[in-house]
Amino acid sequence: MFVGDGIGKTVVKGSRNVEDGWTIFQSATVAVVGAGFIAKGITFENFVGYQDTLYVHSLRQFYRERDIYGTVDFIFGNAAVVFQNCNLYARKPNENQKNLFMAQGREDPNQNTGISILNCKIAAAADLIPVKSSFKSYLGRPWKMYSMTVVLKSYVDIDPAGWLEWNETFALDTLYYGEYMNRGPCSNTSGRVTWPGYRVINSSIEASQFTVGQFIQDNDWLNNTGIPFFSGLS
Repeated sequence: MFVGDGIGKTVVKGSRNVEDGWTIFQSATVAVVGAGFIAKGITFENFVGYQDTLYVHSLRQFYRERDIYGTVDFIFGNAAVVFQNCNLYARKPNENQKNLFMAQGREDPNQNTGISILNCKIAAAADLIPVKSSFKSYLGRPWKMYSMTVVLKSYVDIDPAGWLEWNETFALDTLYYGEYMNRGPCSNTSGRVTWPGYRVINSSIEASQFTVGQFIQDNDWLNNTGIPFFSGLS
C-alpha cells in the first residue's frame, strides 16, 4: 500500500521514456506486479503524462476520484478495469496529433476484460482549453481486434464523432464500444461513428454489465479495502 498526504502533496516522479530507449513497460514511474495493491492520496507523475500514461495491463483494477492526464492512447491495456468518479483530461498534444483517451487491448472475444468509464469527466486540460479548436479529441480507438470500451453516465466533451479508427477498417466490426446516458456538450450521439461494433446502449441491464459489481466483482476484493465505491450504475 502507498498512502500519501494528498494529490499534489506526495509525488512520485520518474524520468524514463521510450525515446531514450526504454520499453513502454520499463519506462513506468511506478509499476505494480501483485495482488491487492492499494494507493491513495498520492500523485504518480506518470499519471500527469502525455502518450501511454496509464497502462492497465492485466487482472482487475479500480480507480476512484483520480485525475489522469495525457494525449495519445493515454489509458491503454487489457485489464478488466472500472474508473469511477474520475477526471480524464486531454492535454495539448504535439502539432498534427489527436487526443485519444483510451486504447483497449482485448485480443479474444472470450476475455472478460475491457475499460469501463462510469460517472467520470472527460474533457480538456488547462493547457488544451485555449487551443481546443485546433486539436480533435476522441474517446478511444481499437488497439487490438476485440477492443472493448464503454462510457457510462459521464460528462463528455470531445469531437462529435466520438471514436477514431486505428488503421482504416481494422476491428471496426469486432470491437465493442458503447455509450450510455452521458451528459455534456458532446454527449449527443447523433454524429457518432457508424461502425458495426459501436452502439448507443439503451438498456440499463446491458449497461450494468460494466459496473463495479458485475464487471470486476467487488464482493471478491473491494469490500475489504475500505475504499469508497458504488456497485451499480449510481
